[in-house]
Amino acid sequence: MSTRSAIYPGSFDPVTFGHLDVIARAAHIFETVIVAVATGEGKHPLFSLPDRIAMLKESTSDNPAVEVVALSGLLVDFAAERGVFTMIRGLRAVSDFEFEFQMALMNRKLEARLETVFLTPKEDYTYLSSRIVKEVARLGGNVSPFVPEPAARMLRKILKTSCPPPLHDSSA
Repeated sequence: MSTRSAIYPGSFDPVTFGHLDVIARAAHIFETVIVAVATGEGKHPLFSLPDRIAMLKESTSDNPAVEVVALSGLLVDFAAERGVFTMIRGLRAVSDFEFEFQMALMNRKLEARLETVFLTPKEDYTYLSSRIVKEVARLGGNVSPFVPEPAARMLRKILKTSCPPPLHDSSA
């Protein structure tokens, strides 16, 4: 693996436009961005690991620099197996920083070669989180402004809501 590669770990339950923005920003910096989808058993994800991987693969299929894989176990072990020691983390607000900073220091303690690069999403996505998107979907709201079509489709299916399909943005 190239030293110009980075790992972007997360549960992506579901993937949001904020996640995709961070992935795109990382892909401008690194030759390869490995999106590592964590099993997330402790978080009780709404979507199965294969569904989250499928959502991400479909949502990033136009970017050859992105590889989507499953992550189980410690991130530091995954990084060592891949020979990739740069991790991407998105920061939406100052409130994210304390937790992310602690995680970066713990990861560095476990694997001294691991460096964390913090990226901020476009301002339009700073309020966005998978948790909020799931709540909007559970209550029957339209999530298409917040998630790519594969995620909106899976949310409609799993929650059996009447969320309308997304409007197509001709500027994209």
